[in-house]
Amino acid sequence: MSKIAFMGAGSTVFANNVLGDSMCTEALRDSEIALYDIDGARLKESLFMLETINRNANQNRASIRAFLGVPNRKKALQGADFVVNAVQVGGYKPSTVIDFEIPKKFGLRQTIGDTLGIGGIFRALRTIPVVQSFARDMEDVCPKAWFLNYVNPMAMITGALLRGSSIRGVGLCHSVQVCAEGLLTNLGIDPRQGAIRWKIAGINHMGWLLEIERNGKDLYPEIKRRAAEKLNVWRRKGSEKNWDMVRLQMMLHFGYYITESSEHNAEYTPYWIKSTHPELIEEFNIPLDEYPRRCINQIAHWKKRAGELIRNPSLTHARSHEYASYIMEAIVTDRPCHIGGNVINQGLIPNLPAKACVEVPCLVDRNGVQGCQVGDLPEQLAALNRSNINVQLLTIEAALTRRKEAIYHAAMVDPHTASELTLDQIRKLCDELIKAHGKMLPAYR
Repeated sequence: MSKIAFMGAGSTVFANNVLGDSMCTEALRDSEIALYDIDGARLKESLFMLETINRNANQNRASIRAFLGVPNRKKALQGADFVVNAVQVGGYKPSTVIDFEIPKKFGLRQTIGDTLGIGGIFRALRTIPVVQSFARDMEDVCPKAWFLNYVNPMAMITGALLRGSSIRGVGLCHSVQVCAEGLLTNLGIDPRQGAIRWKIAGINHMGWLLEIERNGKDLYPEIKRRAAEKLNVWRRKGSEKNWDMVRLQMMLHFGYYITESSEHNAEYTPYWIKSTHPELIEEFNIPLDEYPRRCINQIAHWKKRAGELIRNPSLTHARSHEYASYIMEAIVTDRPCHIGGNVINQGLIPNLPAKACVEVPCLVDRNGVQGCQVGDLPEQLAALNRSNINVQLLTIEAALTRRKEAIYHAAMVDPHTASELTLDQIRKLCDELIKAHGKMLPAYR
């Protein structure tokens, strides 16, 4: 019997997916499930929902308990085999609002702000100390557990955990799973016809579709032909816009498609959100302030969806595509599976820094999650990855050492921030953000 601790269990919909999957997996049906959160009302809702799934889909084979607040955290983690992380530190209000509104005062606009850029940096600085506290507790009460991180900024959180503790872990993201199918569908190529094979590696949210074939034939020439034709139409003033124009344009210039969405990638490089070229926002359909809008809509959706889950006495579940249950199953049964995971590089991609957290194909079996050797990336792709890794490594340094100077340095080398602000402005911006976040951040010297 395994024990699964779910940190941030008030994320009702996500807890439904991951833990519902576990209860639909034969090797995990008898698990002990510990739900942990600091919000008592949401924790109670998730407990009620999961008890319903356990009754209707699992014959009450799992045992489920809820643990509220920091004093009970070690009890939740005690003896765990797997720890799933889904916490959001600071939430939409006040933290996300701060991450967007203060940079606007300096003329710095963002789209998502949860992975890189000034928003990603401060989201990491809020979250890494909390994850470190989880790791310290795990070292005491479940030192051999696997930590499955679903929280952004993925590379910074996972990298800090793996470098700053003895805990084993992997970062998990959906973008690798849907990348190839989404690209083909958007360009009118049926992904269900023939055997599609693809290979992806790089860093989280900037992984690269290095190969894509159908029945052994390279699909890239046809993909690029269609992308060029469609972009010529979509870029025209007044034309209907597509949701993926930034990524397609990046592919045509750099040769390879990127795993994460265009609204994300618009702020990972210096080419798109520019006060000197405001026309690019409309031309390439770049949604400024997208994440705050998304948060408002998601909060309303979550309330509605969570209510439906909680009030439904007939609620059941079918296993989803989320990696978590497949990873746990492979470790418990020693029946291998393959995933795209975020792990410390250590030579898996030789032309990226060894300390970087990279997203690569991984083998999972009773030995845990093992990153697979990829080899060098095409140099232009490695260069773009390194521009993001610079920010990630400096942010991790800031979080682990509590040195304020490292925060400044991380922001100063961020591609988008550096393309819009001066060094003096960046320093002032960081100071204002540190002050505004207050006790959401630890003290920096």
